[in-house]
Formats: sequence, C-alpha cells, structure tokens
Amino acid sequence: MNTFLRIKIYRSKFWTYVIFILLIGLTLGALTSAIVINQSVGNARIEAANAFSRTENNLQNDADRIEAYMQRIYSNQDLMNDASYFLSPTIDEYLTKRLKNSTFNQRPLISFPEDVKTYLYNWAQGDITQISVHTVKQGNVIDFNSNGIPHFQFGLSNDDLMFAENIQRGFVYRKKLLQLAEGSAEIRFQISSEQIFSIVNNYQLGHAAAINASGEVYLIGNDNPMSEQIIQQAIANKNTHGVILKNWMSPIFYVTFPSNKFNYTFVSTIKLRVLVQQHASTLILLFLVILTAMICVLLLVVYNLRDDARFLHRIIQSIKRVKTANFTPNKPARYRRNEYGMIAREVDDMIHKLDKHIRNEYLLKLKQQEAEMKALQHQINPHFLYNTLEVIRSTALVNQDAHTADAIATLGALYREMVKKENIISIGSELELLQKYLKIMEFKYPDHFYYQIDMEDSLLNVPTIKFWMQPLAENFFIHGFDKKKEFNLFVVKGSEDEHYYRLEFIDNGVWIEEDRLADIRRILSSKHEMSTKSIGLYNVYARLNFYYDKGFSIHIENNDEAGVRISVQISKEVTRDVQTINS
Repeated sequence: MNTFLRIKIYRSKFWTYVIFILLIGLTLGALTSAIVINQSVGNARIEAANAFSRTENNLQNDADRIEAYMQRIYSNQDLMNDASYFLSPTIDEYLTKRLKNSTFNQRPLISFPEDVKTYLYNWAQGDITQISVHTVKQGNVIDFNSNGIPHFQFGLSNDDLMFAENIQRGFVYRKKLLQLAEGSAEIRFQISSEQIFSIVNNYQLGHAAAINASGEVYLIGNDNPMSEQIIQQAIANKNTHGVILKNWMSPIFYVTFPSNKFNYTFVSTIKLRVLVQQHASTLILLFLVILTAMICVLLLVVYNLRDDARFLHRIIQSIKRVKTANFTPNKPARYRRNEYGMIAREVDDMIHKLDKHIRNEYLLKLKQQEAEMKALQHQINPHFLYNTLEVIRSTALVNQDAHTADAIATLGALYREMVKKENIISIGSELELLQKYLKIMEFKYPDHFYYQIDMEDSLLNVPTIKFWMQPLAENFFIHGFDKKKEFNLFVVKGSEDEHYYRLEFIDNGVWIEEDRLADIRRILSSKHEMSTKSIGLYNVYARLNFYYDKGFSIHIENNDEAGVRISVQISKEVTRDVQTINS
C-alpha cells in the first residue's frame, strides 16, 4: 500500500474511497438499525394494542356482570327488600329490619351482602372490590379483602374519602336502586385498577399507564419508572403515537389508546435504550456484516489502486530509461485492460521504434559530426606545430642550453598526449594539455609571461572534447601579448553553481576593438564561419557546439583595465546526458 500512497493522485483517491465507504457503511448501519428499531416499535405497538383490548374486554365483562346483577336485584323482591334495609344508618338498624321482616315472611331470609359476595365478588374473580349503597346524605360500604372476607361500614358521608372516585382506586359504576321519599337511592360498584390492569404485565410493551379525563395517572406495575409528566406530555401531543425527546440520547416512543366506553386512556412507552438492549445481538451481527463488507470493498479498492500504481510506475520507469538513452525493452508483462494498460503498451512500442530510429539515424549523424570535428582539429594542429617549432628555434638561438631540451621534451610530451588520448576526455586532462602549452610559452618569453590555473575539483571529471583550450591561449599570444611588457598574465578559472559549469580565460593583454568584438559576437551567434584570421576561435566554438549542442554558450568581452575575458558556460544537465551516452 505504501507504493501507491507515495503518489499524490492515488493518495487522494484512496482517502476519497475510504471516506465514501465509511459514509456508505454508516448510512447502511443507520438504516438497518432504524429498520430494526422501527420493527421493534411496531411490535411494541401491537403488544400495547393487545393489552388495551384485553383490558377493555375485562372492563366490559365486569360491566356486563354488574348489569346482570342489577337485573337479579330488580327481579327478586326479597333481595330488593334486603338491599333497602342495608340503606339503614347503622348496622343495628339493618339487622333489626331484617329481624322484623323475618317474622312476617315464612321463606328463608336473603342477605344482600352475602348475595353480593356470591354473585359479584366470586363471579368477577375479585375485580369488584367495593360495593356501596347511598341515600342522598350517606352511604354504607361492603369491602372485600384479598381473601374475599367482607367488611362493613355504615353511616359514612357521601363526601367521605372512601367514596372518592380516582383511577388509583379503580372504576366506579353507579346504578339506581330504588326511589325514596327524600330522593333516589343508588348502588355503586368499584372495579379495582390493580386487578384490571394486572393482565398488562403479561405483555412485552415497555411501561404502561392509564390516565382519566381529570388527569389522574395510574402507573401499571410496581417497578414502573415512568413519570406522570411523560404520560401527560404524551396525552398533550394529541397524537396516537410519537416520540418524546426528554433526553436526546434516549428518546421515548409512546402510543395511546383512548377508551370509547370507559373514562380513561391507555398509554404505553418504551425507551430507545431498552430497544437497543433487547436487540443488541441482532444489531451487533448487522454491524459485523457491514464492517466485513466495508473491509472487503476497501481491500478491493487497495488492490486496484496498487495494480494501477504498479503500471504507472512501469510507465514512469520506461520514460526515465528513455531520458537516459536506455532503449532496452521492458520484460514482457501483463497489460491491464484499461487506460494504463493502453499507455504502457504504447510507451513500450514507442521505445522500441525510437531505439530503431536512433540506431538508423542518430548514430550516423554522430559519426558525421565526429568526422567534421576531426577535420577542424586537423586545421588547428599544423598551425600549432608551426608556432611551437618557431618558439623552440628562437629559444635555441638565444640560450643554447638545457632550456632547449626542456622545451623539446615538453613538446614531445604534448604531442604524445594528443595522439594517445581519445577525442572525448575530461576537463582535467584538457587542462594538462593546456598547461604543457603554457610552459612552452614560458620558455619563449622568460620573465615576461606568467600563467595561473584556479579550477574547482568538481569540474575536473566533466567530459569534454580534446584540444579546445590551447587555441584560446594561443589567441592571446597572437593578438594580445606585448613583448615589451614585463608582466603578461594568462588566468584560467573554473567554478560551478546549481545548474552550470563555468570556465573563464582571462588575460591582461590588448583590448579587442569594439567593432571587431561586435563582429565576432555576431558571427558566433549566427554560426557563420569566420575569416581565417580567427579560425582558432571559430573552431573552438564549432567543436564545443557540436558536442554540447544547446547546453553550451561562449561569451567574449574586454576587461575593465586591460585584456580580454572569454567565458564558457556548460549545462550540468547536458553533461549528465553526455556521460550516460558515453557510458
């Protein structure tokens, strides 16, 4: 993976794919989780609907039992009479009236409280926990404990808390019992909320509650943590279902069922956290499946990017080999059936054809240029030979001593080097040839000529052509040297910067006239052959231009005080290409 990540375009593609895959994975995870949660909420709504329906059926069954019992009272005169006796303000009066009635009635006495227990409490399986009979001012109560044993209270005010109607105690049904002189008497039946809603505990619906029209709330179940505020908020939303965002980390889903026959609304709630816990195994499995899919897609992306990067690297390496004049074909490789494969195939084909073209055209041109360079060099050598022999002759005539032998030895060494060395040598070797020539000039002009060479070591191994520095020095002795002057100096300097090598040939001789200098510059820039008077300078320019082509330039100018400065500039890039070709 490190290979393609080093390439900016593939690095950008890789992170784009990673972000895209993460977004897709998160989106799929969120959607599937939402589907699971929504299905769970739907199941909870169905459970709540079933619980509400069961509660409604129980209430309706109890209402039907009460109606049936009232028909029993109305149809049984003895039972009606005992119920009227039960309206007495005290239990003693109730028992006295029963006793008086028994003396005139030969049939067995019927007890209203016992009848209520037999036909309502037992029949309703304990749902009806309290029956009370009321006159206009007071009421008498029959309570049943958990074992079904009745308990009586007489003479309670109708405003007593015992008769307060709230959903915590249960549902109250009022039925007319009989008409008295002071008003109607009624009988009230209380159905226990605890008994009615106990069936809800068998359903998986989170938490449930009931609320009546006055806003009283009954929380179903002993471990119900739901607050009355949430129930009232659900009712206030006026929607049969929805979400309460009490805590954004765990929203609460609710559903309501208003009763059409009884005075209450059934409310069921469930927290998102609870749903997540219930379906934790399913959600974890979904997460693992999505994560596995994301990893597989990412591995596929990495494989494709690495494959593309490998082909791009192959293309780049082919281009680099061409830049270094290495036209050997690549090893046979599988080409991908995409743009990179097409490019790689075309590049390899181009290299093959370019190699063939260079072999047929470029090498022939090099041979032709080499022949022309040799011809130019042959024009220089006789001219140099004549001048050198004249120097030796003059020295021999004047000194007739060991100096002549040294001069001849130096000349022999110079010619041996010229013959032995190849046409392409280093600048260091070319400086050795120049230095031998300058020593010969010291023999000719003792105590009148001096030379100095200041060359950086990095230039010594730079490749160049042979025997081009000597004509520049010879040009000084022909046109700028003054025999009457005691100090004639010739300096050679070499330096480099980031892109170029620079060589300077400086003397303190005679200036070149401005018209003549402009003419020399014009002829060199236009590459026209100069007159025979300047054949040495033109040959140097022509040979260097043949070798370095556009990576070479030469500049001639007069010094401020005296003499001429010739500057030669060689491109480093060209020298690297030349070294590659020569190797």
